[in-house]
Amino acid sequence: MLTLYDYLPSQNGWKARVLFGLLDIPYQTRLVSIFEGEGRTDAFFDLNPAGGIPVLELEDGRTIAESNAILTYVAEGTRFLPVDRYRHAKVMQWLFFEQYHVEPVIGTLRFWTLTGRLESNAVIAEAKRSAGLRSLAALERGLKNTPFLVGDEFSIADIAVYAYAHRAADCGFDLADYPAFTAWLGRVLDVIGLGYPVHLYSEDPHSAV
Repeated sequence: MLTLYDYLPSQNGWKARVLFGLLDIPYQTRLVSIFEGEGRTDAFFDLNPAGGIPVLELEDGRTIAESNAILTYVAEGTRFLPVDRYRHAKVMQWLFFEQYHVEPVIGTLRFWTLTGRLESNAVIAEAKRSAGLRSLAALERGLKNTPFLVGDEFSIADIAVYAYAHRAADCGFDLADYPAFTAWLGRVLDVIGLGYPVHLYSEDPHSAV
């Protein structure tokens, strides 16, 4: 069986959980104690040299790290990853966008906000907030004339971008100025349903250490 090395408050891990659920793929979970340093051990570095989660361990013991690489691997041959060369590339475009313009911006601000680290990162936070506004504006433009990020069909691009983008209000972003983006959030939720809860960092007693 597939094994997902995960940390429940991570929205990167959440992406994989959603895709496994939508495809009804069985897997087992191995929770990693991030704030206790388990991701920095030699044993975990053998799974992922960068030390991050999620990591997907295949049945034969090989591993894949980075959430969007996991999405791509699992979605291959399914309705969530287009075969058409152009549409496939457009999915990749948004996966790269998410890892450059969403996760390290909105995701980081959210983490700092929810774990009491915002004040100690105030100078950097201002730059990230400006970048976050640009990211939301880009998503608004990209979604003005399309129901999903890559045309009419829901794809792993939508899962990846939604993961942290739909939590933008957690770190103070006002979404009222982004009607196309907000409508897209509703459409994505309609597809994935309510079975994939967002776990707060406060659930981990070590997160504030």
